[in-house]
Amino acid sequence: MRTFLWFLGLLVAAFAAMALFSYPAWLLLHPYFSFPFHRIAARIGMLALAIGFISIARRLGLADRASLGYGVTRSVFLREFALAFALGVVLMLAVVAMMLAMGLRSWQSGMDLHAFAVAHLIVQALLSALAVAAIEETFLRGAMFSGIARESGAPLAIVLTGVIYAATHFIARYHIPPEQVVFSSGFAMVRGSLHAFADPLAIADAFAALLAVGVLLACIRAATGNIAACMGLHAGWVWIMLIVHDLSVPDTTQALSFLLSKFDGFVGWLVFLWVVLIARPLYRYYARRARRYSGAR
Repeated sequence: MRTFLWFLGLLVAAFAAMALFSYPAWLLLHPYFSFPFHRIAARIGMLALAIGFISIARRLGLADRASLGYGVTRSVFLREFALAFALGVVLMLAVVAMMLAMGLRSWQSGMDLHAFAVAHLIVQALLSALAVAAIEETFLRGAMFSGIARESGAPLAIVLTGVIYAATHFIARYHIPPEQVVFSSGFAMVRGSLHAFADPLAIADAFAALLAVGVLLACIRAATGNIAACMGLHAGWVWIMLIVHDLSVPDTTQALSFLLSKFDGFVGWLVFLWVVLIARPLYRYYARRARRYSGAR
């Protein structure tokens, strides 16, 4: 549990940095730049997280390629990533097709769908998906998973990284207008960012779905010994979700609308059931692939 507590402490420290240093940074930057307060606070939190991550990874012996989840050759990693990305896209498109067929989401009317706009959306969503997958997988299924698994075994690493993965998705964006920024605004940013946890039942469906996703990805990490497949699946899923979020809206008038969460209108009981359905065959598929490319080395 020592590794888990270190990483949990890192997350707490990042929020503390936001609370303490956002306002001083605002005073320094605002007279010369028009950066909004929430962006300054977010960058401070990310900087604290990055510095802390490097320090903890080195301290706990998790800074090597294998511990970070990159312990295979580059060709194997890229091949497994590309395959998983394509598989992730197909699996998420299946979920989207179910949502559309059940009337749970509908295409937005009046959308600007000319070629340039669509291409811009696709590329922007892809870049965001790749960045999110690389950061989250290296942090969670890379270093954190390795550290917990070495100390307490893979099963606990699967559960704990799954819980943290789910929880981090409820850290919301919170904005404070420039004219309302005061000394305590950094603390208000932290409270606002975590407001979703004030009503756990309201996010129970989304949390269950994200926990299932986190556990599935961690199981694949345990089976393969690296994060290539996790990163590919993650990026493929996020890419399709971002595009669908921009092009469609949830329809709350449908009888089955409870299958989509009110949190984001997408992740909910339908996604949870889909993940449960695909978890075993997907895990077995990657366990077989891992044995195959391990034996080929």
